[in-house]
Amino acid sequence: MSETNVESDVTTQDRVLRLVVEQGPISAAELARLLELTPAGVRRHIAALEREERIVVHLPTGPEQRRRGRPARYYVATDAGRAGLSHAYSDLATQALGFIETVAGPDAVERFAGQRVGELEERYAPVVAAAGDDVADRAHALAGALTADGYAATVRSVGPHGLAVQLCQGNCPVLTVAESYHQLCDAETRAFSRLLGVHVQRLATLARGEHVCTTHIPTVQIGRPSTTTSPRGDAMEGN
Repeated sequence: MSETNVESDVTTQDRVLRLVVEQGPISAAELARLLELTPAGVRRHIAALEREERIVVHLPTGPEQRRRGRPARYYVATDAGRAGLSHAYSDLATQALGFIETVAGPDAVERFAGQRVGELEERYAPVVAAAGDDVADRAHALAGALTADGYAATVRSVGPHGLAVQLCQGNCPVLTVAESYHQLCDAETRAFSRLLGVHVQRLATLARGEHVCTTHIPTVQIGRPSTTTSPRGDAMEGN
């Protein structure tokens, strides 16, 4: 195989991996459609990513699993696959927070998490506000801002009549730290509530071993969206 073909394969595998991170669980057929590849071509890249343990099969549950015949194989990214997209934080950051917690106590970690997320919220607020008062539009704007920061975020409609959407984050630049300090996830959830102007609920997180961070967002607005940058808002994370 020529050097050019090798480089092309690597580039295509990166595109496959990014789609699995952003859209997973996702089937080979859907990957082929989105990337405009042949089914055989996309399976070759899937096989390579599986050998490298960057993606794994995620079997569907519920109605999908009960269909007659052989169920489709759906793929999600592994921690190693997600790590390949971002190396913003290292073990040093976790050790630093551990030192802060030992010296100043758990409240200091809470304040740090609030300050960090507050800085992101300050940057995102104008982008989200520009989307108008429709909560779904604001969620899409927030997803775009998150994706620009490496979170691989998408928005999916859920439930009947479009009463809610889910914000899915397939990557987390601070995953290594968040696995030990869930205060980062909690602060982020409260910031989403303030930015979107509705009470949101975190359903799953990468930090707790799920394949994606999922936030449930009702699209019925119960209050005027807030653009405050304070890291200590009234909105609280649902259980």
